[in-house]
Amino acid sequence: MGTIMNTATYTGLPDPDYQSEFYADVPAKRALAWVFDTLIVVGLVLLFILLTVGIGFFFAGFLWLVVGFVYRVVTLANGSATLGMRLMSIEIRRHDGQRLDLGTAVMHTLGYTLSMSFVLPQIASIILMMTGDRGQGLTDLVLGTAAINRSARM
Repeated sequence: MGTIMNTATYTGLPDPDYQSEFYADVPAKRALAWVFDTLIVVGLVLLFILLTVGIGFFFAGFLWLVVGFVYRVVTLANGSATLGMRLMSIEIRRHDGQRLDLGTAVMHTLGYTLSMSFVLPQIASIILMMTGDRGQGLTDLVLGTAAINRSARM
């Protein structure tokens, strides 16, 4: 991936000191969105298991990984937010303020998947989201992305 971006490179994102409404309650909304998205992925995996007449059960871990990855990439690339994020009225923006493109959606999902695979990066990511002025996790810091409230228009 890249290097961690410093605050001066976030030219297109709202300033958290002067436009705090863009970041208000975003960590809590991200947590609720994650729960909703997890339920969607579980439902899709169960559907695939049923469609394969139970054979998919033997590959449930692999199905979970693939379905979750595809779900996140497709929803992030098509609206800069997963369905859970849309329900919570948040979206992820790049450092220049633009919505995620396919490449950034893939990199964001890859970073999310890797951080979820290891305990320490996930704990660090949660702590960063709860304490940072933009509510960014590890993947967000590396890519220069941030989740913002959709209702607060840019």
